Amino acid sequence: MEFQTLSGSVLAFIGDAVLSLQVREYLVNKGLTKAKALQSRSTDFVSAKAQAAFVKMLIDQDRLSEHEMLMYKRGRNDKSTSIAKNADVLTYRYSTGFEALWGYLYLSEQTQRLSALWLDYQEFVDGR
Repeated sequence: MEFQTLSGSVLAFIGDAVLSLQVREYLVNKGLTKAKALQSRSTDFVSAKAQAAFVKMLIDQDRLSEHEMLMYKRGRNDKSTSIAKNADVLTYRYSTGFEALWGYLYLSEQTQRLSALWLDYQEFVDGR
């Protein structure tokens, strides 16, 4: 697959699935076993607000490479016909960029970088 040519929305589609699996594994490994608790806690991680705040922090701290910024912007700037139920347009765009970055890292098999950012994201969300 030539991930370099994929649209921001396709990268975000993949990134959303990758993040969802990471969150589910993390929560189960933490000992959560009741469906209601799993669902409730997972929303802390997959919310547009949390994703947008985290990626803004990465940008403010200059922690993304030039190419990672391009992939993030590809998702953020993608023309979307839908918006999140619980987020404004700007927050939704930032979170779409976050998911596109996640999808890019996954598809380009940058597992160490994805794992490092995932650990940072866990700390970020757990600390909120």
